[in-house]
Amino acid sequence: MDDPAIPELIPVTIITGFLGSGKTTLLRRILQGKHGLRIAVIENEFAAESIDNALLVQDSDEQIVEMNNGCICCSVRGDLIRILGELRAKRASGLLAFDHVIIETTGLAATGPVAQTFFAEPSVSAFYMLDAILTVIDARHAQQQLTDHREAQEQVGFADRILLSKTDLVTKDELAALRRRLAAINCRASIQKVSFGNVPLRDILNIRGFNLNAIVELEPDFLGELGHRHGDGVQSFVYHQAQPMDLYKVENFLDAIVQLFGSQLMRYKGILYIAGTPCRAVFQGVHMLMGSELGAPWREGEARASKMVFIGRGLPQETLIRGLDGCVAGTAPIYSADTRP
Repeated sequence: MDDPAIPELIPVTIITGFLGSGKTTLLRRILQGKHGLRIAVIENEFAAESIDNALLVQDSDEQIVEMNNGCICCSVRGDLIRILGELRAKRASGLLAFDHVIIETTGLAATGPVAQTFFAEPSVSAFYMLDAILTVIDARHAQQQLTDHREAQEQVGFADRILLSKTDLVTKDELAALRRRLAAINCRASIQKVSFGNVPLRDILNIRGFNLNAIVELEPDFLGELGHRHGDGVQSFVYHQAQPMDLYKVENFLDAIVQLFGSQLMRYKGILYIAGTPCRAVFQGVHMLMGSELGAPWREGEARASKMVFIGRGLPQETLIRGLDGCVAGTAPIYSADTRP
């Protein structure tokens, strides 16, 4: 039974995507949807003034908070923490009622520091849960944007769901090529079309996309059998291990990796088959922040194996593979020297 003294965490959805991708159109669609949720919106624009508030809110009760003349991920991050605190206080006092928070970032935002806020700030993580990062991609201009802009690549790398807009403006071959490129950057995010913001709300709200244990229960094969790929500066690969692993060795190895390569690791998640443990172990991290916990029990007859996905820039792939291989139970760890850059 749940402890009534422990507050239920408020889910938060981050909508990101490069300039002109259709973020505000998607947000407007969500606010108009028949989902029964009361939504508070935190909107960030790099310009000193924004017209999106007027575009979004006409005859509704949504709470829209603007953070202008800056980027959530840098100078305005303190404002994000403050605003989340103010929203929580108003909710607790009965001045404001909401069930969900949506953050729409500027098209120039780096997503990592925004996501880190929900891990690194105790005043935030005690009351809010990062539900998912939605990245909207302009199919017509994405190839050039991904080539020219680091921010566009990183927005894809952090995504839990990738939503392709303006697909009617490209050919089938162009769309297929874009899908391949997006999958090479982020092999774990689902990719689906969105037309003028129309997407099934069940696919984007309350999906627990940032919670690996939850999504593995819903989609056991979401990591798939995809191997490593290369292409853009942001890349991803999946590590597989069928033998049971030693949790102590894994934690020590990943601690060393995070210390050396944390700035290059954008997202990393995994389920671990731990020797002598009836439950799967779950870990996930953002940059240099990492956490782990015991997840759901292995089902009777279920094939037990470890699967880990790493997304980032300049990933030390061979070092990760060798080091994790050395974490198999009963083997000698090989992370002390091999983790050096």
